[in-house]
Amino acid sequence: MNVLMNILGSLTSLYMLLIFVRIMLTWFSGARYGKPVELLCRITDPYLDWFRRFPLRFGMLDLSPILALAVLSVANNVFGTLGQYGRISLGIILAMLLSALWSAASFIIGFFIVILVLRLIAYLTSRDVYRSFWGIIDTLSQPVLYRINRIIFRDRLVNYLSALITAILVLLVLRFGLGFLARLLIGGLSRLSL
Repeated sequence: MNVLMNILGSLTSLYMLLIFVRIMLTWFSGARYGKPVELLCRITDPYLDWFRRFPLRFGMLDLSPILALAVLSVANNVFGTLGQYGRISLGIILAMLLSALWSAASFIIGFFIVILVLRLIAYLTSRDVYRSFWGIIDTLSQPVLYRINRIIFRDRLVNYLSALITAILVLLVLRFGLGFLARLLIGGLSRLSL
């Protein structure tokens, strides 16, 4: 049973990686790809299409891939937990739920860290942010950048570079601080034998 769960967990992790690559490729809409990408699309698109049925599109931003990855993350956590412990208890169930929530939250935080770092690169290299790829990055980064800096700086004016760096640092602290706290709680809950 443990070996089977570990194999399923590994397969789920591999599929999550394939879906992530597929999502990244959608950002380059004008590029031509060959047979490997066609195979990747045939493997991942049916799963992603199932989540596109839900109303998770907000303008240019489609959150359905994040939900698809979150569901896979939950399955991966279930397989990993069953593979590690070989049993289920209330503590393990609570640990899995917390782990699943943290997986989704850490993915979203990590996603926005990447977006803000890309926006920082665009700013430092004086890229035209109105081109398709950089325009998407700018559109995704602005709401997060605004909210974080509104909390940190209140009504003070700061330059754009400082705002970008501050937002990246805040998200990094959140990612690692909450990750540490989540690991502590998950470890404690998994040891409960209720």
